[in-house]
Amino acid sequence: MQEERALKRRDFIQQSALISLGFLALARCTGSVDKGTKTPPDFDLSLKTDPQQYMDLPDGFEYRIISRVGEKMDDGFLVPGRADGMGAFSGPDGKVIVVRNHENSPLPLDYSPFGKKNELLSQGDLAKLYDAGNSEMPGLGGTTTFIYNESTGQVERQYLSLAGTYRNCAGGVTPWNSWLTCEEDVTKKSDKIEKDHGFVFEIPATDQIGIVDPVPITAMGRFNHEAVAVDPKTGIVYQTEDAGNGLFYRYIPEVRGQLHAGGRLQALAIIDQPGLDTRNWESAAVRIGSPLQVRWIDMDDVLSPADDLRLRGSAAGAARFARGEGIWFGEDELYFACTNGGPKRHGQVFRYRTAPGEGTPDETQTPGTLELFAESEDKTVLHMCDNLTIAPWGDVLLCEDNGELNHIRGINRDGKIYDFAVNRSSSSEFAGLVFSPSGKTLFVNIQESGETVAITGPWERFSV
Repeated sequence: MQEERALKRRDFIQQSALISLGFLALARCTGSVDKGTKTPPDFDLSLKTDPQQYMDLPDGFEYRIISRVGEKMDDGFLVPGRADGMGAFSGPDGKVIVVRNHENSPLPLDYSPFGKKNELLSQGDLAKLYDAGNSEMPGLGGTTTFIYNESTGQVERQYLSLAGTYRNCAGGVTPWNSWLTCEEDVTKKSDKIEKDHGFVFEIPATDQIGIVDPVPITAMGRFNHEAVAVDPKTGIVYQTEDAGNGLFYRYIPEVRGQLHAGGRLQALAIIDQPGLDTRNWESAAVRIGSPLQVRWIDMDDVLSPADDLRLRGSAAGAARFARGEGIWFGEDELYFACTNGGPKRHGQVFRYRTAPGEGTPDETQTPGTLELFAESEDKTVLHMCDNLTIAPWGDVLLCEDNGELNHIRGINRDGKIYDFAVNRSSSSEFAGLVFSPSGKTLFVNIQESGETVAITGPWERFSV
């Protein structure tokens, strides 16, 4: 791909701005979509059958499995299983630094970075584990970091970068070159569990082997975290909650870029419609293309020992959402997916447009707005989207997680929906979809197979 077309992830604002173009197309992804127009018109993107029955891709594109669960890493530990969300960053000498989540609980041990019997646990510094489980039941989630050489197509180094957490699902990149990883788990401290779970942790994008000090950002709340997006202008962090009656949150830090320094956690509510149910499961309470003015409710007791943050927020008037998942920030607006929203529970996408005075008292003069942007009514078009990313050419690429036949779907600038990949090896979801800073490599995980894949090919076709 030509260098001038490459997406520079280190330029966070440029990267985020692509969302506005990409999701303009997604608005047309509803039950009215003509299935006969799923392939972009300017070139043939029909998928070619993979003789290995692993992954079907368009002609000219290739996949390479670059990392597998159980492989020995450069720090002596093993690649954990159930890889999920990922962030990609520019590294030294043109290398790519990828921080990768692992959605593991303490059991089963098949996915452990410490071996089938956690026999490698003694080789590490237990103080570096957020929850060592009294050396009996350590948390097996966390993150790994790998350094990838696009010239050779090889992982040159990989290692644990966060250890001892539970079910690190998704997260998000920050403008200050770090990855925010989220625990989708609210397990409480008990006999074999040393600490409460349900927090966000920050991982710097570095090529230096080592596990970060596991310090949760407690002020961001304790709940079933899914993903985050940071407004590059204000530093406000927006958060989705993976629960059938979840809320949508924002965290206003006291100091921009210093999330550990404290801040305010708030939940989104609709002006004059307290407790609005946006899920549309029983009735069409929210309609596509109808902006709703919002207000933000201050949340207290954000450590939520009873795991009732969403219930208290809803009782105070916050809107409810159907399993908030992937999220991405654009130019003064963000988009997030709700995996099983809509009357057929095939998924929804919402758009939030920030207020001119977002996060300040002035926002009440011209409030931000929430809008139902898309609602899938046909699972052959889009079925339970989860992680998402924006491609260098402006299309939206989405991972499906439906337990059946999972695709990477694309939506181009003309609103045409197309299949970019199909998982033929299993019913596992795709996860962690992210492009390298050069735009030459698309990284993705096949979660239950425990494999990370690099996809390359003639990306320049899309840039016409």
